[in-house]
Amino acid sequence: MSEPEVEADIDAELPAEYTTDYEVGQDNVEMLGLDIHNPVFFLSAGLVIVFAVVSLIFPQATGFGLESSRTWTLETFDWLFALTPPLILLFCIGLALSPLGRIRLGGAEARPEFSIPSWIAMLFAAGVGIGFMFYGAAEPLAYYSDWFGTPFDVEGGTEEARRLAFSATLFHWGIAPWGVYAVVGLALGFFAYNKGLPLTIRSAFYPILGDRVWGWWGHVIDTFAVISTVFGLATTIGIGAAQASSGIGFLTGMQISVGLQTTLIAAITGLAVLSVLRGLDGGVKLLSDINMTIALILMVFVLIAGPTLAILAGLGDNFLAYVQDTPKLTNWFGREDTAWFHDWTIFYWAWWISWSPFVGMFIARISKGRTVREYFSVVLLAPVAICVIWFTTFGETAIQQYESGQGELANGMETAALTLFHMLDSLPFSIVTSCVAIFLLVVFIVTSADSGALVIDSITSGGKTDAPVPQRVFWACMLGVTASMLLYGGGRDTLDSLQAGTITAALPFTSILLVSCISLFLGMRHEHRVMKGLELDPDAPPAQ
Repeated sequence: MSEPEVEADIDAELPAEYTTDYEVGQDNVEMLGLDIHNPVFFLSAGLVIVFAVVSLIFPQATGFGLESSRTWTLETFDWLFALTPPLILLFCIGLALSPLGRIRLGGAEARPEFSIPSWIAMLFAAGVGIGFMFYGAAEPLAYYSDWFGTPFDVEGGTEEARRLAFSATLFHWGIAPWGVYAVVGLALGFFAYNKGLPLTIRSAFYPILGDRVWGWWGHVIDTFAVISTVFGLATTIGIGAAQASSGIGFLTGMQISVGLQTTLIAAITGLAVLSVLRGLDGGVKLLSDINMTIALILMVFVLIAGPTLAILAGLGDNFLAYVQDTPKLTNWFGREDTAWFHDWTIFYWAWWISWSPFVGMFIARISKGRTVREYFSVVLLAPVAICVIWFTTFGETAIQQYESGQGELANGMETAALTLFHMLDSLPFSIVTSCVAIFLLVVFIVTSADSGALVIDSITSGGKTDAPVPQRVFWACMLGVTASMLLYGGGRDTLDSLQAGTITAALPFTSILLVSCISLFLGMRHEHRVMKGLELDPDAPPAQ
């Protein structure tokens, strides 16, 4: 029997809901040189503009409403947020170890588009690079010094506080959040590259919803994903600009103002547009490689100029503490540190979930050609290794300066945004390293805006990966304009309100994530049965 006949027999025995006549972009509208999905583009763009304008006109009312929603979400559904990342992580590990882990994104003949170093660099530049810069020194020091609560309400400044400072920080930034990103990225990449569905969030639910995903069910899912991504990125751009402007103010003595921040955002948006025009290879990939190289140099400098022996000794100790403390940090029953648990852990889980459409979509775009096992090995394990090294290097340096009464940190943390610059100020070549840190922040923001525009454009163009460049330029500009209007309208308080909005948005996305795991398993099981029936070797190298 020939291969097509075997495949036909297999398809006859498999559920019909895994096949569709839908073509990528069939609902699109072509106008003014654009190729946009109707109605997702118009709904998303309209809602973003309306929200930004309302925030500008009524900043206090908007902020109060979002903050109230944030408080209710965290207090009512902390158990759901606490459970979701560990459950998804177990699901990812199960897929990787099962026969389904042999499936290759894009099919047996697919080959990776990027080298592993560039792949890892883009993961961090698009995902958590800004967070590493912002919290690298600040978070361990905050927990150790009891700046805003400690894990399990331990006494600040003690050995136990020091241990938990690092284990809790690694818990928040290590393998658990990347499990959330990884499962979204795998679901999107699998259904796009292996099943031929559009590269949009809705495609991940095809095994469950069938052709209904091309209707209003899918429109709602995609629109919600776009809004969540735009708001999350606008918040990140605003926070990143606030930290960069704080660094500029620290170096020059300039008065930090909304005008300075919006000017910085305008410059960053211009750079993001240039990056968009250069494309994925010449834009995000190039900037990611440059940024990760400079970040590595900065980290090595701090390692050498800081408490080298303490940092090296802390690498193993902090990793072991992370492994040992993870079970009790995950537990939400009977905790006495409810305020810290909500303000830090649950906030982080909700934040990662609200960001998962953006990071997951971008991971899917750059991971074609990888086997599922290879995909999880890198996306889950590489961040843990980098997290341990980065947070130990910056955290140990900041804590030692605090303990020894060295520099500005002798009096404790002033703000999280200034902690990095205060730490660098007590090391040699502080002006140079502070300028490097500002440069890194700016480029991380640019790559986030560029990759964010790439993701949003893919969703709002019906899953097309080759949509006209002006559409990505439009979304890059929208990100900058939204962040600028929020800063102008309400300053930092409005950004806090927007951050609260992303946490609230994470609640429905939590349910979406859990359902997507079921849908992904169904789709991958179907793929494995097809490969097994055709006697294909999923581990075979791509054809030359």
